[in-house]
Amino acid sequence: MRTALILLFLLAVAAIPGALLPQRSLNQGNVNQYIADNGWLGEFFDKLQLFDVFSSWWFTAVYVLLFISLVGCLTPRSIDLVKQLKARPPLAPRNLARLPHHAAYRTTATPEQAADQVQKSLKGWRVRRNNGDGRVSGSIELSAERGYAREVGNIVFHFGLLFLLIAFAAGKFVYAEGMRVIIANEEAPAFCNTTPSAYDSFRAGLLVDGTDLAPFCIKVEDFRTDYLPNGQAEMFTSNIRFSEEVTTTDPDTWDPYTLQVNHPLRIGGTRVYLQGHGFAPTFTVTFPNGETRTDTVQWQPTDLLTFLSSGIMRFDPPAGMYPDIDDRLEQQIAIQGLFAPTASFDGNILSSRFPRMDDPAVAIDVYQGNAGLDNGGAQSIFSLDPDLMESGALERRARVNLMPGESTTLPDGTEVRFDGADEFINIQVSEDPTQIWVGVFAAVMVGGLVLSLMVRRRRIWARVIVDGAQATRVDLGGLAKTDRSGWGREFDDLRDRLATIATATPVLPEPSDTASSRGADPDASWKDNIR
Repeated sequence: MRTALILLFLLAVAAIPGALLPQRSLNQGNVNQYIADNGWLGEFFDKLQLFDVFSSWWFTAVYVLLFISLVGCLTPRSIDLVKQLKARPPLAPRNLARLPHHAAYRTTATPEQAADQVQKSLKGWRVRRNNGDGRVSGSIELSAERGYAREVGNIVFHFGLLFLLIAFAAGKFVYAEGMRVIIANEEAPAFCNTTPSAYDSFRAGLLVDGTDLAPFCIKVEDFRTDYLPNGQAEMFTSNIRFSEEVTTTDPDTWDPYTLQVNHPLRIGGTRVYLQGHGFAPTFTVTFPNGETRTDTVQWQPTDLLTFLSSGIMRFDPPAGMYPDIDDRLEQQIAIQGLFAPTASFDGNILSSRFPRMDDPAVAIDVYQGNAGLDNGGAQSIFSLDPDLMESGALERRARVNLMPGESTTLPDGTEVRFDGADEFINIQVSEDPTQIWVGVFAAVMVGGLVLSLMVRRRRIWARVIVDGAQATRVDLGGLAKTDRSGWGREFDDLRDRLATIATATPVLPEPSDTASSRGADPDASWKDNIR
């Protein structure tokens, strides 16, 4: 058990970097930014797998060793408990007066009657009765024991921990988790959980290929944030509609639900969490031939206090406007800049003074040229490729601050208009069939722990012997493995109950017995009489 405790401590220590450093499984962008900001130290951390703590070889090694240690510890303890449950309580010690708790009384009942009274009072105890074959010849001895639930609770607790580890490990094979940004307005399309490609990011266990996701659809109608006067968010609320199957019916006929932080939508074994929010500006680009392109894209909050946000947008010219592919690549439009939900200007410098969208504005650079839409590679949705700007493939044509409805016109006649902004929400869809088992085994651990702390292992012995012509002497002795004071109250209750049943006269202990009793070591006595 000592080894298991050490490994459990090491597991807790090994998890600390996972809480202090960004993890790839949660945000690859934050990991890349950390490595870029910290140079060789970030690369060194990466080689140590500190950005993949919970899937690293060293964390897995500690996890597996803890599992093996628990199995090796619990197996012999379980066998020993079964043997103890099958064994009879031990014989009474020769001198009961030396036990931590001792009492004696005389009664006019016969030894058999007195022994029957004692045995009847020990209902619920495991009792062993010896008629004349105990350690003191000619006496009737009773040995009683209870409190095995303490060891049972201890073992149940550790088995709960063992199976909890198994459930966590199994969950890594069968879980699925996806993140999706959804614009919070009634014109935005519904999101349906049909394929991993429907998500902005998706990760799953080794046994999940994404072809068997729970089918459902979600339509986000609005999003509301309640703020305190100092700008601190008090509550996030999104009214949504959902269907428990993929359907083409009118979303207005779907079931309504109010999605809040820590109040996920539960659809079968799938949970939909409200993870975050932000703003998505809308721009309309009118090309020289009169055709327009309108798009709404989420921008990334750079200041979580005021929600000043940054981002980009890219627009491709209309098909047929530039028959030559090279000319077409040179006419793509890119927008990069800042969005302020409640604008504040210091000259031409835009900032935000409050996170709610009361007076929105943008400060943007408008670029024209090759925006990278046709290069076939992955593109960031929050920043333009600096290589394109440095090479001259993408040139800045305007720098301007715009309020909703305002526009700017490029030298070739292309117009860029800021139409306003909508809020977006970030939802997390999680499915883990082992979660219910994690809860069950956690409850088992708590139950076992409570049982092991509340129950005391204790023993009581009674020796009945003839004391004179018409008297019977009954000696009682009690011993608890732990919590001597708590057991003392129970022993006194038993003694008083027996004295009430029989016409009993207390027997004062002899001085030598009293001294021995006061000096007795209960743990030593327990060990002496454990067998």
